[in-house]
Amino acid sequence: MLNKILERFAKLLVVWVVLAALVGYFFPQVLVPLKPYTDWLFAFTMFGIGCLLSGKDFIPILEKPRLVFLGTAAQFIIMPLLAFCVIKVLDLSPALAVGLILAASVPDAMAAGVMSYLAEADVALSVALTTVTTLVSPVLTPALTHFLGKEYILIQFWPMFQSIIMMVIVPLLLGLYIQRRFHKITSDIKPVFPALSTLFIAFICGLVVALNKSALDKVSGVIFIAVISLNIFGLIFGYLAGKGFRFNLAQRRTLAINVGMQNAGMGAVLAIKHISAEAAIPNALFATWCIISAAFLAGIWSAKKT
Repeated sequence: MLNKILERFAKLLVVWVVLAALVGYFFPQVLVPLKPYTDWLFAFTMFGIGCLLSGKDFIPILEKPRLVFLGTAAQFIIMPLLAFCVIKVLDLSPALAVGLILAASVPDAMAAGVMSYLAEADVALSVALTTVTTLVSPVLTPALTHFLGKEYILIQFWPMFQSIIMMVIVPLLLGLYIQRRFHKITSDIKPVFPALSTLFIAFICGLVVALNKSALDKVSGVIFIAVISLNIFGLIFGYLAGKGFRFNLAQRRTLAINVGMQNAGMGAVLAIKHISAEAAIPNALFATWCIISAAFLAGIWSAKKT
């Protein structure tokens, strides 16, 4: 009974993110005290994800290295370049511009695997892509953010690299170890991990809103257009890239979803720590919107068998 409640809770991520955002806006004093603990919140999220993975999740990486390599390349080429183009067209302010670049430069979202399942896509490939993009993110995320965002705000590579190692890679590997060492226990409490991850991501997004309450009153609808455009074009170009790579239908759907969905919760934490609270706004918006659009797309694809 409890497991079913936790599973249902995790599936309602969008609902909890929206509610946390409302709390952050109308009662910012509730969430602002969480600011010193954002790294830990995200680290626990990654630890939970590590506890859900197993050795078999890495098999597709070894069996289909070409697909994983091309998918990873598409992720880190398409989204950052799209963000740069959107920024130029919409003329975003420096903080929002770098925030959008950061949102485009983080690895794909952990929820991409769920959306691939709902879309009747290649779930194994999705998990492989998420794993590899996450593992290479300590280098590529700060490098891309620095390279594309330096004309707006100078980003230091090494501090961001170290942050990603400590709040993403270390807890992920620790979770993998715990899962392997205490497999029976982690299997019995498996639904707890996605539920906690959902809760922590909601807290992070709510905190971004709380820290930017006054700034949000001045933010125009342009940032919403920027976030939605980045996501929609990411889905489109991800699918077209899969077509160009001669992926089959299920693999094209997977690549579209993985490219279009970003681990924006990670981006929000990095923005707060290394740039500014305002730079976290595009990430918080993206974290919510990309789930809505992917769920909508998955619904369409699952209704079409060809």
